[in-house]
Amino acid sequence: MDMKLEVVILPVSDVDRALGFYVGRLGWRLDADFPINGSYRIVQVTPPGSECSIIFGTGLTQQEAGTLHGLQLTVTDIVKAQEELTSRGVEVSGPFRDETGAFHHAGDAHRVPGPHPERASYGTFAAFKDVDGNEWFLQEVTERAPGR
Repeated sequence: MDMKLEVVILPVSDVDRALGFYVGRLGWRLDADFPINGSYRIVQVTPPGSECSIIFGTGLTQQEAGTLHGLQLTVTDIVKAQEELTSRGVEVSGPFRDETGAFHHAGDAHRVPGPHPERASYGTFAAFKDVDGNEWFLQEVTERAPGR
C-alpha cells in the first residue's frame, strides 16, 4: 500500500501573520482557509512544486508555536533558492554542509560554510525560520539516489 505524506501541521501563534509570511512573502499557494468558528480555523498552503502541504490555524495542535524544526524543502539549485528567498525579505543562513558530510546536525555547531566541495547531491543545505521561529531547511538535490 502506498503511503504519501500530504500534510504537516505547523504550530503558529498568529494565523494571519503566518498567512502573510507563507503566501504573501514566500509566494506559496493558498489552498484553503476555513474559519470554522472563533476557536477553530484551518489554513492550508503548499510550496511551489510540492505534493505535500502545510496546515496551520487555530485549534489544530497543542504544540507550541515556533517549536517545529527540521522541515525540509528540496531544491535543485541552493544558491538560486537562497537568492529568491532573500529577495522576498527572508533571512537565510548558508549555504553550508555538515562537517560529517552527511545530513545536517541539529543546531548550527557542526556547519561548515559553503556548498559541498563537489556540489554533490544531498550535501548542501541552507536554513531559514518563519515568523514564529519554525525552522526550515533547503537541501540541494541535483541527482536523486537510486530508487527515489
